[in-house]
This record gives sequence, C-alpha cells and structure tokens, in this order.
Amino acid sequence: MTHSNPRPRRSFIFTPGLRPDMYPKALASGADIVCVELEDGIAPKDKAEARANALALFEKPQTNDGVERIVRINSMRERFGIEDVNAILATETPPPALMMPKVRTPDEVVMLDQLLSEAGHETRLHVIIETNEGLEAAFEIAKCSDRIDAMFFGGVDMAAELRCRNTFDSLIYARSRVVHASAAAGLDVIDVPFLDLDDPDGMRVEAEKVRDLGFAGKGSVHPKQIAALNEVFTPTGAQIDRARRVIAEFEKADTGLVVIDGKLIEKPVLRDMHRIVAIADRMGE
Repeated sequence: MTHSNPRPRRSFIFTPGLRPDMYPKALASGADIVCVELEDGIAPKDKAEARANALALFEKPQTNDGVERIVRINSMRERFGIEDVNAILATETPPPALMMPKVRTPDEVVMLDQLLSEAGHETRLHVIIETNEGLEAAFEIAKCSDRIDAMFFGGVDMAAELRCRNTFDSLIYARSRVVHASAAAGLDVIDVPFLDLDDPDGMRVEAEKVRDLGFAGKGSVHPKQIAALNEVFTPTGAQIDRARRVIAEFEKADTGLVVIDGKLIEKPVLRDMHRIVAIADRMGE
C-alpha cells in the first residue's frame, strides 16, 4: 500500500472544542494540522457542549489554506466516543478527518470506517497508538482501513502502560514499532508533543531524533513550539534537489538501480524521494 496523498504533517496543535473562538487562532498558528479536542482535554460534564461546538465549526465551508483539520473524538470503547460518532453520522457536514485515541485493535477502526461509509461521509481517519495492546496490533491496525492517513504515537499514555519513564530512550522500541507499522502501510507517523515549554532546545533535540527514526512530524502544546518543529521536519533545499534528481535519473534509466555521485541507489528509495518532492511542492518550495 502506498500513501496516495503525501502532504506536510510536520506539526500539529490541539484546540479545545469548548472554545470555538480559539479555532481561528490555531489555524493561523503555522501548524500543518489543527485538531479540535473532544477527548482528554475536555471534562466529562463539558463533553456534549464541546461536541456541539466542534461540529458547528464544520457547518460552514473551510478555507483552502493547506491546514489539515481533524477532530479528536473519544475512544470508541467509551460512551462519550459512541455519542461523538452518532453526532458525526447524523450531520451532513462531517469533519474532514477524525483522530481515534487509544486504539487497541483493528475492529474499532473497521467499525467506524463502515459506519462512515454507510452515512456517505468521506471523513479520513488518524489513529493514535498509545496502549500496550495497540502497540502489539499496530501492523494490523495500520492496514485495516483505506481511510487511515496517519498514525500518531501517544508517548504519555504509552509510558504509563509500559511502566517506564517518558523519555526518548525508554520509548525507543515503542516508537520504532509504530514507525515500522506505519511504513508497512505507507502512512505518515507523527510523534507526541514535547511537554516542557521552558526547554525549547530539548524539544528540538527530541524532534531531530524522532525525525531520524522516521517520523514525519511532532505535536506541539503551544504555538511558540511550531516554527522550530516545522524547521526540523522540512526537507532541506539539498534534500529536495537530490530527490528530484534521483527521480529524474530513474525515469531516464528505466532500471532497478542507478548510480549518482558514485553511490548506488536502488528503486525502493524512490517512494521517499516522491514523498519529499510532493511535500516540497505542497509548500511551494
């Protein structure tokens, strides 16, 4: 399976469903993804109001500004999640994408996919792997629905489940497994936000580490983190030029491998080259 729609997913930010007035600010923050929050950031007593507010945002046409819009629903295994889904199925203007938290097995994704299809909704799906059970089933989850565009790694919940520290080194196996599963299905994989706002250098180091591991982007908890994240996950001019060159050489050679600057390059590299070019084109580079 190859990803049909590569796009920049270098950064994302949550905006509370309870505060629709903050939605335009989030869209203008520079983040590639804005996620309206109905789950952990909303108290049980406020869930219904947040849900109504969030769905009202999508009743009017969205500006074509390149920002990916998502609503994070509650877990399909909880009452609030079922209520979220019922409300989304009932509306004629569903959100363009839903983020599914705490996904444990493929069946909950398949169920939501089927319900959306039945309602005639084209809504895309993003899944968060943040439980031990979800980590074990990550490969099956990644491939269970053509609606899935990206997988997110939920490090805070994962560390709690694994009883380990929430550090890069402690979570490297879990992160790598999610990268591996996402790559097998041709999905983007996006890392958990860095929580310490007073440590911008620490955030950049962690972002660079997860980028080198295979992540396409990382979450933010504040707009002031976004510029640095976008910088870390943006292909450099040299990388873009090389990607275009590799693609051109393969097209010219019509073979399984080419030699560029004395280095042997084999065809499997092409998918990543096309992804770099697609993202560069989308960003007008």
